[in-house]
Amino acid sequence: QVQVVASGGGEVQTGGSLRLSCAASGTVLSISVRGWYRQAPGKQRELVAVRTSGGTKYADSVKGRFTISRDVAKNTVYLQMSTLKPEDTAVYYCAAVDALGRDYWGQGTQVTVSS
Repeated sequence: QVQVVASGGGEVQTGGSLRLSCAASGTVLSISVRGWYRQAPGKQRELVAVRTSGGTKYADSVKGRFTISRDVAKNTVYLQMSTLKPEDTAVYYCAAVDALGRDYWGQGTQVTVSS
């Protein structure tokens, strides 16, 4: 059984901050959170940030404003979002990968940035 749970979304004013959390767990296969994606209304899902062996890759649109951190013991990855803009409004999804290289997706959490 694999569970990927995203939380922390909400509505904030322009310039505000939010921290999203993604907890991944599996009883049979090793699973770890590998990154965050988002999908705005009418648009395709896009990469926000992804963890790799070489470091963290951020989309240009969020670089310098968003930061990934993790709690290894809890197998939880956080996305700290600062100086939020209306264009950051989207459903944010976390993605996890298991020992076989298969992707798992959280349910998504809504982030709304109002002017």
